[in-house]
Amino acid sequence: MRMYLLARNPTDSVTEGFLPAAARLGLDVTVLTDQPDTHRRVYPETDIVECDVRDFRCIVTAVSTLGRPDAIFSNSDHLQTQTALAADYFGLPGKDWRVALRTKDKAEMRRRLASAGLDAVWSVEVTEDTDVAALAAPFPCVVKPREGVASEDVVRVEDLGELVARCAEIRGRRPGAALVVEEYLPGELYTLETLGDGRVRHVLGGFHTVLSPPPYFIEERLTFVAAHPEPVVAQVLAQLDALGVGFGACHTEFVVHEGRARIIEVNYRAIGDQCDLLLAHLLDVPLFEHILRTHLGEPLPASLGARRDGVARLDYPCAESAGTLTAAPAATELDSGGVRLTYRPLREIGERHEVYRTNRDFLGVVRAIGTVQEDVDKAVAGFLAGQRWDIQP
Repeated sequence: MRMYLLARNPTDSVTEGFLPAAARLGLDVTVLTDQPDTHRRVYPETDIVECDVRDFRCIVTAVSTLGRPDAIFSNSDHLQTQTALAADYFGLPGKDWRVALRTKDKAEMRRRLASAGLDAVWSVEVTEDTDVAALAAPFPCVVKPREGVASEDVVRVEDLGELVARCAEIRGRRPGAALVVEEYLPGELYTLETLGDGRVRHVLGGFHTVLSPPPYFIEERLTFVAAHPEPVVAQVLAQLDALGVGFGACHTEFVVHEGRARIIEVNYRAIGDQCDLLLAHLLDVPLFEHILRTHLGEPLPASLGARRDGVARLDYPCAESAGTLTAAPAATELDSGGVRLTYRPLREIGERHEVYRTNRDFLGVVRAIGTVQEDVDKAVAGFLAGQRWDIQP
């Protein structure tokens, strides 16, 4: 069987998750990407074909030329609509492109939820023609790219002057890109991870997310939540149903305030930043194979047989200043006291970076699994206390 995997940037989800899973399923994989040289360095034994994957027409042309597939798949947040359109063109299982678009487009998501009577959030799109100074925005509010990811250019603003300045600043980095200004939603931040085949939907659990101090929204720590309160899950699933989400993996971010769950954004793909790798190990299920099988048209089992006795945590040491990384810990595997801890560097020594105030500031990721939360927390804290990351200006 042949599968085309669409990608923009190499990720741990692909290298450690989807490509090994595809091999176990006996799939012949071709990666279509607009960055072929980068992918060839990372996946030297995989067939890489250059293609402008941002354009579904180019994908259709490439696939038609290379040979009909059994599946077209992507876990890229940027490529869900294009992937869905291409899969539909070839009559293959996949997400509804309309749903992929309305979850990617944060303004359209707000409109859809409001029209369904589930959640009305003050929200407005900002284009080059918008007079930002004339907006009657509630403060504090949040500015974000309409189709953004990884907290990039997402910032909380406190007054009109700051709103005007931030919008101009982001537009300078993203010429022509539409922004969204919306009311700030208070509450604790959580995620819900789901997997469906259009008929069955499994709730895998979720995470409690600790963010950096305002005004930015960098994810510094995620702690696994095996089961959110049932009323909270019901509220989130109702909103996903209104959006039409139900096929494949979905990563939903939401806040809970006074018992009310309100969606922040929906990423219609598996959670990233190595959380998906942790989930597969923690739940002891072939998560990546299940995701790929849905795109091959295979039904999910009524029960995944997931373990429910595990606890876990991920921490992301972040760069606090621009410069060159001159010292950092190497990749590490530790197994002690019932805790399995893994550290993976995300930057190489000698690399120079600016400070982005996004997930791109991550220097590495620590993920730990056990059965007692206190033991996991101590293991992670102890590991981080014994390491150092030096950045020279």
